[in-house]
Amino acid sequence: MTTPTTEVLEQERASLAFRVQALIDESVGIWERFDREVRAKRWHPFVASDYPSVLRALGELRAPGLKFLEWGSATGVITIMADFLGFEAYGIEIDADLVTTARDLAARHGSRARFAAGSFLPSAYRSKRTNGDARLGTIGEGASGYAELGYALDDFDIVYAYPWTGEEPVMLEVQEQCGDSDALLLLHGNDGVTAYRGGRRLDR
Repeated sequence: MTTPTTEVLEQERASLAFRVQALIDESVGIWERFDREVRAKRWHPFVASDYPSVLRALGELRAPGLKFLEWGSATGVITIMADFLGFEAYGIEIDADLVTTARDLAARHGSRARFAAGSFLPSAYRSKRTNGDARLGTIGEGASGYAELGYALDDFDIVYAYPWTGEEPVMLEVQEQCGDSDALLLLHGNDGVTAYRGGRRLDR
């Protein structure tokens, strides 16, 4: 096997940076239009992520053959970035209109990322919390999106989500109950992206 030269590696990095920046640039306009046409008229849980922060976190985890899943993929930017980084990337989003937006965005940027409309809660998930708080926050309830993807939650190596305050316990429970025990759950919060495995926070 021929080892890529430094020049080839630099060209690959430059190409990746160009593709990601073009994606983010377009996503800004999409978000502004969504905020104006949807959020200004009614409350909606979609808020754009800090894309560079997520890109850095994913860049540290990239490896051949890993499956990536985004819970609540919205316009698809994070999932498409994961595809650009070499992950086999999928997203589940409860808002069917946003799924259409994500698929169109992926097509325009030559991404193989796939998106499903539905809930990211697996149909087998049952809350085991005993404090009587069964709220799901902004997590929409509906038909599970995994069947459309053709995969179960435990097929994924890395799961990413941007929870609203108070939703973290639900997401940790879902991953612990239905995900692979060796998989990483990445939760994006005010302090950046935090990684969990088996329900335990990891120092990264």
